[in-house]
Amino acid sequence: MPINSLYLDQIVGRGEVKYDVRKFLFLGSQEKAPTMLYFRADTPFKTLADIIKAVEPPKCGSTGTASTGYLIAKLLDEAFKAKLNTVTGYQGGAEIDVAVERGEIICRGMDIPPHFGREPFDGWHKKGFDRHILQGGAKRDPRLPDTPTLFELMDQYKSSDVVRRATRIVLASGDFGRPMLAGPGTPPERLKVLRDAYARAMSDPSLIHEARTGQMDMEYTPGEDLQSLMKDIMDQPSEVIERVRKILSD
Repeated sequence: MPINSLYLDQIVGRGEVKYDVRKFLFLGSQEKAPTMLYFRADTPFKTLADIIKAVEPPKCGSTGTASTGYLIAKLLDEAFKAKLNTVTGYQGGAEIDVAVERGEIICRGMDIPPHFGREPFDGWHKKGFDRHILQGGAKRDPRLPDTPTLFELMDQYKSSDVVRRATRIVLASGDFGRPMLAGPGTPPERLKVLRDAYARAMSDPSLIHEARTGQMDMEYTPGEDLQSLMKDIMDQPSEVIERVRKILSD
């Protein structure tokens, strides 16, 4: 079960990469992890336009250069020239949220699932502490019905096709969620057995109950769908791949 953005290291061409993600075989994924950007509600930032016209870029927190928050900031700059001052070095999401409460920073990019159904966010939502600015999925998440997607904003701002494709590649990690893989060269008949078993597990009532009790999300994606998604992501025109490299390496 590798990190869901593993393919990005291959696209960028990092020297440590000794694999080809296209040769791994997907069994399935338990959930999807689309992204979002929230701000403190007591700040003047209500929409993307407010970020674009800000005299001083708002301070957002992130753990490092591979984090969701950092990548969202890079995409906003690339697509809209919307600047975020990303403060890196936090040990984890909980530390970032505490920093937001203290006013050290005012925003954070994160995955949508952990933002609902747990603290501190349940308490925040009850008292209107935070505001949801945008989300990164292909369509609006039911939990964020009034929050525009990045792709809707790209329609509004007439972003180029290359930028749209590059954004889709970077954010596709959320579609992979928590994927489970089999190694390259796994015989087809064994792959079918593993995929079928994974699918049965994902529909097992006791597992679903256990996941919900532990506040874990369940949104099963078949391995075949993930395999097709990976092929589509990696099979892109050279100008799109170069744009992704620029976004991730600047």
